[in-house]
Amino acid sequence: MACSIESRKHMMMIRSLFFAPANRADLVAKFPRFPADCYVVDLEDGTPLAEKEPARAGLAAMVAAARKQSVGGLLTVRVNEPESDQYLEDLDAALRADVDGIVIPKLEQVEQLYPALHLMRRLDRDAPRAAPRFIVGGIESITGVTNSAALCAAHPAIAAVYFGAEDLASDLGARRTADSAEVAYARSRVLLHAKAARILALDQAVLEIRDDNHFERDATTGRDMGYDGKICLLPRQLEVANRVFRPSDAELDHARRLIARYEEAMARGIGTIDFEGKMVDGPLLKRAQRMVGFAEALAARGTK
Repeated sequence: MACSIESRKHMMMIRSLFFAPANRADLVAKFPRFPADCYVVDLEDGTPLAEKEPARAGLAAMVAAARKQSVGGLLTVRVNEPESDQYLEDLDAALRADVDGIVIPKLEQVEQLYPALHLMRRLDRDAPRAAPRFIVGGIESITGVTNSAALCAAHPAIAAVYFGAEDLASDLGARRTADSAEVAYARSRVLLHAKAARILALDQAVLEIRDDNHFERDATTGRDMGYDGKICLLPRQLEVANRVFRPSDAELDHARRLIARYEEAMARGIGTIDFEGKMVDGPLLKRAQRMVGFAEALAARGTK
């Protein structure tokens, strides 16, 4: 039975968004070895200009090969930015391949989505799919951050956005720092608008690829803020992201005890309780229930 894009969005979990260049079929072929929640074949930054046309030509076969190897997570293609000369050709090549969705970088205006939405609708009409394809949008410029509320809520096909700190910092003329203070407002704004639109929010990349501690600290900060997952540039970052963006055993144990205690109190007509030295009411209950629900969904999917 086919599912709607809304129901698919509610089932989606992306803790790790992992990229490989579209001109490197050897790297894409390794996707099944790595535990990403969402894999991205990258026609944009990862593929040099001279290689873009041959990469597009080989895209369908590359995706089919990954499918044949039973790639574990969602499989997507990142196209070039909407203002580029490559955008329309990329969309056509990506959406004619057997992908779960597309990633559109450097979104700034809702109108930039129209070609993708039109092509998705036409192709899905001609060849219906069991699961509708989705869009992950990149918000990574001053204009994109300014318009993030409209972009996040632009269309039901928008299932997630990622925050691109590096392009934004270049746009701002900012110096990048270890704690990302220079992009803190934009990072929070994109997150807020994604949550308001009920879509996933994926946190910034960490370019210090040899500093695993930095990656984990930055991922933990993103998780504490409310982000759902993170851009990963290396295979070894995947396990860290997957661990950071799932509840720990201690968190789950606490959440389950809190739910049981609260339900017991509710049965006695008590709406606010003292639980292990902290006042607990409805909002904390909902947070605990979401945490347990997320863990149960991961378990049902057979994912650690």
